[in-house]
Amino acid sequence: MRRHIAFERLHNFRDLGGYWAADGRTVRWGRLFRSDSLGKLRGQDWDRFLALDIRTVIDLRYPWEIKRSGRVPHYQELSYHNLSIEHQPYNQAGLDSDVEPARFLADRYTEIAHDGIKELRRALNVIADSTTPLVFHCHSGKDRTGLLAMLVLALLGVHEDDIVADFTLTELATERLVAEWHADYPDLTLRWPAYGRAPAEIMRFFLADLITRYGSVYGYAAEQLDVDDGLVTALRRQLLHP
Repeated sequence: MRRHIAFERLHNFRDLGGYWAADGRTVRWGRLFRSDSLGKLRGQDWDRFLALDIRTVIDLRYPWEIKRSGRVPHYQELSYHNLSIEHQPYNQAGLDSDVEPARFLADRYTEIAHDGIKELRRALNVIADSTTPLVFHCHSGKDRTGLLAMLVLALLGVHEDDIVADFTLTELATERLVAEWHADYPDLTLRWPAYGRAPAEIMRFFLADLITRYGSVYGYAAEQLDVDDGLVTALRRQLLHP
């Protein structure tokens, strides 16, 4: 089964199912999705989205991003949560060309992991409580979305190599994400050649930072997000095959 689900205007919508957990179970297909901005949904894309039977959306963007670019269309049966996990905005497109992406972005993820603890914990609660398909997203579906995907998969017991591999799948969407940026900002110059890229080293560095400081991702989640075994059990009950 292909992880990327084809849309006309969405470039990085994919299924997190199929990964093996440490206890031998697998993540359910069609249950947990990650995406770039759902504010682009319309027409046939909206019909494709509805066909996935998604009932919960977690929007990880700033409120000002939502005001600028729009949110998922209102739908009576759709529960919507805006949980802005990033608190220190920066402009990736405007970074100097010599900024090395792996260390720079890993450091930004570490900032988010500590600035956005309230929102990250709330996101985990929403996911653990959801009994129907759910999607979380940011702008490009790479950085903030990648952080939350890592956290959920790690708590489900998915191996680090699979978590990193999932992160790098954004590379399949990079060309379209860059083209979209140029279309949105025709009068500006895209200065950073790493825009839209997702090399494995970013996630490797970030995970290494958490493990060095907390012993494991669970150690980080327990100390910073107040995650306990009960929440982990709920996540696994909802998202893993029995």
